[in-house]
Amino acid sequence: MTRDEDFMRRALSEAMLAYNENEVPIGAVVVLGDEIVGKGHNRREYGKNALYHAEIEAINDACKRLGGWRLHRCELYVTLEPCPMCAGAAINARIKRVVFGAYDKKAGSCRSVIDLFSLPYNHKPGNIGGVLEEECAGLLSRFFKELRTATKDRGAD
Repeated sequence: MTRDEDFMRRALSEAMLAYNENEVPIGAVVVLGDEIVGKGHNRREYGKNALYHAEIEAINDACKRLGGWRLHRCELYVTLEPCPMCAGAAINARIKRVVFGAYDKKAGSCRSVIDLFSLPYNHKPGNIGGVLEEECAGLLSRFFKELRTATKDRGAD
């Protein structure tokens, strides 16, 4: 197992926390060297807040733990390609590299819809996609399939 796969598995563990809370199963970890310094998972439904994405939670956790907002030596691992807000947060936090699992053809902002990291911002995180892509995409597919089934079953009552 590669280092990227190892940390993506840790992000998948965070995604499972979201899954078990009936949230869209997206997880993220911020890594400094070989240590996880920030964790997060999607909590939008629980918090009733559009900002409670896994990446934002993990970046916030890392900033608190490290005592500053500049995460220029850190890497962000996330199970789904970041949306514009989360890609922007990685830029603003000066994340060194973003590693994501599944591509997001609807909102992905590292490659799929747009590559915010290629625009002339003052910081450009490196990025790699498709790490453990099948596992990451599979968890999302399972969640939405179960959600559609539950919604369909409720409609039959």
